[in-house]
Amino acid sequence: MNFGFTDEQLALAATVRDVLRAHCPPAALRSERRPAWEQLAALGFFGLLLPPESDGLGLGLTDILPALEEIGRACLPGPVVETAVAAPYLVGGALKLASGAVCVSVLLPGQVYAPDADLADLIVVAAADGLRLVTKECVRLTLRPGADPCRPLFEVAFDFAEELGGTAVPALRRATVATAAQLIGVARELLAVSVAYAKVRTQFGAPIGSFQAVKHQLADVAVAVDFAAPLVWRAALAVDGAAATADRDVSAAKAAAGEAAVLAARVALQVHGAIGYTEELDLRFWLARAWSLSAAYGTTAVHRERLRAAVLADDLRRYP
Repeated sequence: MNFGFTDEQLALAATVRDVLRAHCPPAALRSERRPAWEQLAALGFFGLLLPPESDGLGLGLTDILPALEEIGRACLPGPVVETAVAAPYLVGGALKLASGAVCVSVLLPGQVYAPDADLADLIVVAAADGLRLVTKECVRLTLRPGADPCRPLFEVAFDFAEELGGTAVPALRRATVATAAQLIGVARELLAVSVAYAKVRTQFGAPIGSFQAVKHQLADVAVAVDFAAPLVWRAALAVDGAAATADRDVSAAKAAAGEAAVLAARVALQVHGAIGYTEELDLRFWLARAWSLSAAYGTTAVHRERLRAAVLADDLRRYP
């Protein structure tokens, strides 16, 4: 695959990164549920995938992948993917999505609980008889245990909901790829923090980063991330182009990104030691995000099974 991001796509990511550094520092994760949300809305972030007639920019998923990585790298809380990526393909642009005034959570096929549903003005539920749109006034939420305190999960019940036409497939594909892009950002941040710590933490009179065992583990993470990222890019291209291999590519991307992030989390804990679990160290937020997003929109095991089925269903004679 011959692929590279354009200057405009990288500039968007740089702008998002600057906003997140200013308005979503690690301290904000301890006190706010949606830091930097207003600032991202002012940039038009929530309307990037909406068509121009809905006050959006009409971009494709590929255009915002670097920005989504920055969101993962900042560990930004709140239903950003659900509102900015899934909602445009579920409820359209008639509900002020572009302004960021409407917050959306989703309960799509394969999900058991809705993330950040307590913050949502609207929840899209994939019921047995089709998609349903539930307002916050009509919903009953029950908090369920989850790995990530900044991404709480809720069981959703309701008595009244509006019928939505269409299918959940386009939104589900894009939300899965967007989540994989976030996982790449989480893994990159975990790797960067672990490398920095390994340079200053000393044992036996030497930085632990000079030990071969530590070097090998960090190198394994770097390799896993560098292998997973192109799969995410490929999946976004396949989804934007409605390729016949889209489902296979989406599963390959989510499985690889989830494995890379979980590996990065495990190595980060091994490098930091038990302090990595403590309340005082900000590392715990990225650990929890790696674990929670790796299970979101299909676990690694689920996507590996889908990938295996897709490969075996193809004509294997073209492979050596």
